[in-house]
Amino acid sequence: MADGPEHTAVEAGEAPFAVVMPPAAGRFVFASPHSGDVYPADMNTAPGLDVASLRSAEDALVDRLIASGAERGAALLLGRLGRAYVDLNRDPDDLDPALIEGLEGPTASPRTTAGYGVIPRLTGDARPLYGRRLGLGEARARIDRVHAPYHAALADLMAAAHDRHGEAVLVDWHSMPARATQGIGGARGPDVVLGDRHGSSCAAALTRRLRRAFEALGWRVALNQPYSGGWTTQRWGRPAEGFHAVQIELNRALYLDEATLQPGLGWSRCAAGVARVIDDLLGDGTPLGRA
Repeated sequence: MADGPEHTAVEAGEAPFAVVMPPAAGRFVFASPHSGDVYPADMNTAPGLDVASLRSAEDALVDRLIASGAERGAALLLGRLGRAYVDLNRDPDDLDPALIEGLEGPTASPRTTAGYGVIPRLTGDARPLYGRRLGLGEARARIDRVHAPYHAALADLMAAAHDRHGEAVLVDWHSMPARATQGIGGARGPDVVLGDRHGSSCAAALTRRLRRAFEALGWRVALNQPYSGGWTTQRWGRPAEGFHAVQIELNRALYLDEATLQPGLGWSRCAAGVARVIDDLLGDGTPLGRA
């Protein structure tokens, strides 16, 4: 692809995500939809777009932070493709008419209008991803090839956990730019934001358990502000049916060099802290129950 960033191809038949199943699967499913860093060649990004901008929306290395979950009985679902290609935490019908030709029907959501639909128009640092418009067929094919199988796999994992244990618990792991939660004067915002759709997507006991575990590390925890949970949390947050979902946003200042997307100075401390939270969460066998 001339003038654009280099891309890593996904081989034919290769899944755009990875599933890690523990030897004895419990009721928890850990998902990391935005930690992928593979960008297929057919993306055909804007001439001159650099790799740093292309990757600026990634939740880099979150998949590594949560890897210990599999050792404690959580199934892991890890996106492999970069978020700029397809956003796995968006409604598949949330298409952007400013990017995609041939759309008819409802007006796009405010987030999509801002450039961040299921196929984003902008990078995380607000640069145009494309120097062209995408055809509707191209957009739908991309969703069918990436988004649909990821969510089919998630559905299988959640259904299996529910069948085994009478309930299934999705923890959707993300990271947030340090600037996103900065206070007045540039003061660092919360270290963690827990999103439970304002109490609707999971039993309150799950949110309390996570909050206590993170605060025990000395980390500052916010609830639902500015992230209350995305499409996946909304879709699976059905506690009355025994399906619980919560979104966790980790401040990248805890663990990441945001300029290089490599482990930062706090990596070891953060990784140990997340492992402790996972141990606390998965070590408690108390059922959450139904709302």
